[in-house]
Amino acid sequence: MVKLFGKKEGPTEDYMEINLSDASSQGLGKIGVRIEKLNDFADTDKILKDVRDGSVIFLKIKTLKEKDIGELKRAVDKLKKTVLAQNGDIVGVEQDWLLISPEFAVVHR
Repeated sequence: MVKLFGKKEGPTEDYMEINLSDASSQGLGKIGVRIEKLNDFADTDKILKDVRDGSVIFLKIKTLKEKDIGELKRAVDKLKKTVLAQNGDIVGVEQDWLLISPEFAVVHR
């Protein structure tokens, strides 16, 4: 985790300018957020690839939940195991959504 703001002891007059247009033109400081659907177990590989690539995923699980609850449990177990092994996080949001984040993003509960 990068600490952006910290306390300095004593008075200080030093500062550094940050040009935000340079950072945004290079794609720095941007986090990809994707909205995906989990239609069947095979979709887990694509979702895990997106998380490995650094995207935060909002995953709609309602379709698979209505189709086959056993397959949903298997898919969620695979997602959970893999994401936690990569120091990421996975959280249920309401009943029909999961939030999956890579290791650099923290979900506060």
